[in-house]
Amino acid sequence: MDPDQINHMSGAIAGMMGFFMLFGLVIVAFAIFLFWRILTKAGLSGPLALLVLVPGIGWIIVVCILAFSEWRVVPVANPYGSGLQPYPPPPTSYPPAPTNYNPPPPPPQP
Repeated sequence: MDPDQINHMSGAIAGMMGFFMLFGLVIVAFAIFLFWRILTKAGLSGPLALLVLVPGIGWIIVVCILAFSEWRVVPVANPYGSGLQPYPPPPTSYPPAPTNYNPPPPPPQP
């Protein structure tokens, strides 16, 4: 390889590295935005999303906080009203037991 080719290759590699660094920065910023929104909707502090910036285990820490914390959100109103349920209550015994059932006698043994 002559020095001119080496200069072109190093320039191309530097340009690709810059593009990949910018792309990675956009992905991390988007993840922080998403976690910030999820954490605030869960009733937690939004800046906990900045833990994503911790290399290696930051994502795991944020997901564990979301999984094991109590979500302080307002409960949704019952869409069926206060006394209605979505399904009828289950029967107490199914099928209904017969009231006067006498089993047949066993067959005779030869």
